[in-house]
Amino acid sequence: MISQAMVAALNHQIKHEFYSSYLYLSMAAHCDQQGLFGFAHWMKLQTDEERSHGMKIFDYLLDNGVPVALEPIEQPPAAFGGPLQMFRAVLDHERSITQRIHNLVAQAKEEHDYRTDSFLQWYVMEQMEEEKNAMDILQRIEIVEERMSAILWIDKELKKRGA
Repeated sequence: MISQAMVAALNHQIKHEFYSSYLYLSMAAHCDQQGLFGFAHWMKLQTDEERSHGMKIFDYLLDNGVPVALEPIEQPPAAFGGPLQMFRAVLDHERSITQRIHNLVAQAKEEHDYRTDSFLQWYVMEQMEEEKNAMDILQRIEIVEERMSAILWIDKELKKRGA
């Protein structure tokens, strides 16, 4: 049985997953407006991925016969600077989501909610991947120190995601 406190926490996490999707969509628009179409492509795929993370929790709650209560999603920023600043923001954001997932796992363990703990383990590993992807791209951007020819090469590489 999932406690009311855990249901509330999972509903709150749905909000954060959808905010992540919304944030990446805003970043995609920013990239597109800057002519960085590969970065925009990467962000659009990230948008879809984050939405799927929210839906996974949504479905988990429904599958367990507990109510979904969608919370309002705040508006994300619209400007992110250049690729370096943007991917620093991406990494910071992913780290904040990782901390939220860890807090949910700790709550599930404290409540002896083994089903939710098991369910959340997928998110623990997924967040490790999310942080690694952000760090890898950030590292490449830092190496080139925003030299436009190198940024355009990275942009071209990011366009290949999902292809």
